[in-house]
Amino acid sequence: MDDFREAYYWLWQNTDEDARVMSWWDYGYQIAGMANRTTLVDNNTWNNSHIALVGKAMSSNESAAYEIMTELNVDYVLVIFGGVIGYSGDDINKFLWMVRIAEGEHPNDIRESDYFTERGEFRVDAEGSPTLLNCLMYKLSYYKFGELKFDYQTPAGFDRTRNAVIGNKDYELTYLEEAYTSEHWLVRIYRQVVLRIYWELRFLIPNCSAYSESRSQMNSTGRAFRTQRGSSNGAARRKRYVSHNTCMLGTYLMSCSGRQIAVDR
Repeated sequence: MDDFREAYYWLWQNTDEDARVMSWWDYGYQIAGMANRTTLVDNNTWNNSHIALVGKAMSSNESAAYEIMTELNVDYVLVIFGGVIGYSGDDINKFLWMVRIAEGEHPNDIRESDYFTERGEFRVDAEGSPTLLNCLMYKLSYYKFGELKFDYQTPAGFDRTRNAVIGNKDYELTYLEEAYTSEHWLVRIYRQVVLRIYWELRFLIPNCSAYSESRSQMNSTGRAFRTQRGSSNGAARRKRYVSHNTCMLGTYLMSCSGRQIAVDR
């Protein structure tokens, strides 16, 4: 099994050199050393508030997490998931430490008790806490896992590490999309939707000198979108989000390209 090496190689080959990756601090050195990409926290991070902010993002719902990601200029999110192969050292099993550290710095937003059932159980199945079943870490770990069936006897979405069928199967991501999942699902990498739009527009509008400026526009268009009313989640909201950012970034780049052509002439 070579999931870690293959995932870091994918990061190295398929992302910008200045791409910023958000993951739990355990993997910071590995990402920096094997993928040569910048991480927010690593094994040498002494700033507890910075680690807590990553923990808060992982513990929050996708919309709240996205606000933190835009503040930190995050391009990709990497999580470790052992539910397919029974790997017990994954991020779901480490997750309560993320919650505890986040609560230490942000007690008004994150409370460890919210991630347990009324009986005090930490469960990933249908009886799990709604806060847990809708947080970013849960959704990135189990994205499309509910469709996976190992054999005829095992139900779809059966987590071999927790020995349970996951409780939240039918959901879509709005601000993030799956970019890479390793062969055994051990390493899962997600990117901001607007990052893909950015690269697609680069292909459609070549030779534009304003692409470095347009990277900063991604965060502002995302913030503008969140202030609009409409569908709160699901495919409809994702469709609106992609359409909104495509129009905003496309208009911006076209105007920059036009200015450049005028200068060249």
